[in-house]
Amino acid sequence: ITFYLILLLTLPAMLTAQYTGGYYGGGTSAIIINKPLPVHLSSFTSIVSGRNIKLNWVTTSEQNNSGFDIERKSTEDNFAKVGFIEGKGTVNTPSNYSYEDRNLQTGKYYYRLKQIDNNGNFEYHNLSGSVEIGIPAKFNLSQNYPNPFNPVTKINFDLPDDNKISIEIYNITGKLVTKLLNNEFRSAGYYTIYFNGSSLSSGVYFYRFIAESNGKQTIITKHMILIK
Repeated sequence: ITFYLILLLTLPAMLTAQYTGGYYGGGTSAIIINKPLPVHLSSFTSIVSGRNIKLNWVTTSEQNNSGFDIERKSTEDNFAKVGFIEGKGTVNTPSNYSYEDRNLQTGKYYYRLKQIDNNGNFEYHNLSGSVEIGIPAKFNLSQNYPNPFNPVTKINFDLPDDNKISIEIYNITGKLVTKLLNNEFRSAGYYTIYFNGSSLSSGVYFYRFIAESNGKQTIITKHMILIK
């Protein structure tokens, strides 16, 4: 019996053995040889802080590592890319990585890393279990960001329980300019709303948050600066 070994691929490595003659005739057999993983991940963890989730992971070694896509899904969505962290290329020492996913809504989230080689190959690493953003402990109205702004800025607010919400914009003289929310129901949770000042002139404006439930009102007011 005569054997021939032919190397077909390097990623993953595959050997094909061809043989001819003999009692059983000829044939072909394929042997898959596992190649060591390009990135060895020793840990992948999460920390919740308010409405933010910080992901931390450690690699013990890397080969040809371009970086990591960070992918997230909620209980109702498919995985989608939310960020990218550049890899270290080829190293044989531990490397620490982190990514903070900010301003999330109340709910459960799932994460995975898509490790990508410089040649385009990729591999997934899943975070064990879900990560949950809970309900805020108290009312909060954030400073708008960016500030100063032109022409769009965002405002975050937190609700510890269900309320009817109004957000009103006033100019420097105290005149009502517009209402972003007008006595609208919102469940307990974290929220983000955007304000577009393209129709307004430059200046100082005030935004007032009003939450009402069971006859009780919570009012918070902050100022912002529009510069054109």
